[in-house]
Amino acid sequence: VQLQACGGGLVQAGGSLRLSCEASGSIFSINVMGWYRQAPGKQRELVATITSGGSTAYADSVKGRFTISRDSAKNTVSLLMNSLKPEDTAVYYCKANGDFRYWGQGTQVTVSS
Repeated sequence: VQLQACGGGLVQAGGSLRLSCEASGSIFSINVMGWYRQAPGKQRELVATITSGGSTAYADSVKGRFTISRDSAKNTVSLLMNSLKPEDTAVYYCKANGDFRYWGQGTQVTVSS
């Protein structure tokens, strides 16, 4: 499975960004997809996940602001990020769980105050 993420960038606090991640390869094995992030000097942390059945889970820090969605027909998972805060600044990674755990390349999100 290969994961290609895009959509990062620079935005002012209060703004919005949408990240997208397209999966290719042995996608039939994927059951959970999600987004993680890693800020400088910090450990990588869970942001949001979505199962093949559509069940979602969010980190407390992003609940009510971020929305994860999945388009099975396009093999993509998206993360809509609203009301962004400077503390959301990080490299965001797409992840897929199937026969193995797969990671996409990171995409930088920078929120200026």
